Amino acid sequence: MPTTQLTEDSFDTEIDKDGIVLVDFWADWCGPCRAFAPIYEEASNRHPDVKFGKVDTEANPNLSASFQVRAIPMMMVFRDGVIVFSHSGMLPAAGLDEIIKEVKALDMDEVKKKIAEQEAQAPSQEEFESED
Repeated sequence: MPTTQLTEDSFDTEIDKDGIVLVDFWADWCGPCRAFAPIYEEASNRHPDVKFGKVDTEANPNLSASFQVRAIPMMMVFRDGVIVFSHSGMLPAAGLDEIIKEVKALDMDEVKKKIAEQEAQAPSQEEFESED
């Protein structure tokens, strides 16, 4: 399956779907991004059940900022709308395949349970502001 260009307008719609979505944050001027592009594209052909998206950080600065992308290439993996993996820098093909395998094996009920527990333990914004 070919990669899809994601923009600030289309990003949430694509990420919020069930399933696995890999997102490569990149820029045209970035040498490592250009070197990683064929590896990423080949992986999209090997994993037709996974959606592969690309975000041009130059064309989508607000989206890049919202995910605190500070170094590229940066890959994030979402499953059922939840970020389950993030990596800055290039990955070899075998490493990318291994990440996909591990994400497919995740128990998302357990992941969501852990997220809910962490959110319950974190101070609310009101509690945080009252400490001042």
